[in-house]
Amino acid sequence: MKYKVPTTVDVMKTTFCSGCGQGVVNRLIGEIMEELGTAEKLVVTTDVACGAMNVDFWNFDTIVGAHGRPLPTATAVKKVRPDCLSLAHLGDGAAYNIGMAETMHAAIRDDDVFALVLNNCVFAMTGGQTSATTMLGQKTKSSIQGRKVEVEGKPFHIENALSGMDIAYLARGSIESVPSIRKTKQYLKTAFEKHKNNEGFVLVEILTPCPTNWGMTPVESMKRIKEEVMVEYPVGEFINRGGGK
Repeated sequence: MKYKVPTTVDVMKTTFCSGCGQGVVNRLIGEIMEELGTAEKLVVTTDVACGAMNVDFWNFDTIVGAHGRPLPTATAVKKVRPDCLSLAHLGDGAAYNIGMAETMHAAIRDDDVFALVLNNCVFAMTGGQTSATTMLGQKTKSSIQGRKVEVEGKPFHIENALSGMDIAYLARGSIESVPSIRKTKQYLKTAFEKHKNNEGFVLVEILTPCPTNWGMTPVESMKRIKEEVMVEYPVGEFINRGGGK
């Protein structure tokens, strides 16, 4: 089988660190948009963090929102342009720290918007500080002895926070291996199909590496996701209202 490069993503032009997972996720989005025939309808609101660099090589309409607040902007886009697909592209720090209130209230209201959260367990753009999803014992610029429950609290799990909420879809995937990438694409495609059908709030979290702030090689980072991160943050579908697609 011969894979084609999505015309919606310039895969030869990137400003991400070596081994960053953003490029893989971007390609998946590009592939799905072309498969669904919806590339012209997608409007992406990015955070001002690492994801903002996507504006250089995405061929989608893109807005750079305030730090941690892409969701309110994406929700507004969907309200004034109900015919479009409105994607909020965030990191774990933006979604679960700075923009935690916005994430929760979008879910509470069951807003017709798609939240895509790339979870690398740190604040990447600002230098690798502790985020809500930093794992216990993990050393960061602001937890130099490792995250401790008595100081920074326990890691945040979105599936626990949204458990029981009446939303359309919630899933977590990973990109540490080819099988995981294929499964993650299925989660993303299901979420996009639900969003296309105006079924309500959808959120997909993807476990991604950050070799720069983890102090690891790209290969070591992928190994860490498989052996440590996925143990703390299990992948799978957690909410699928109505089932199917």
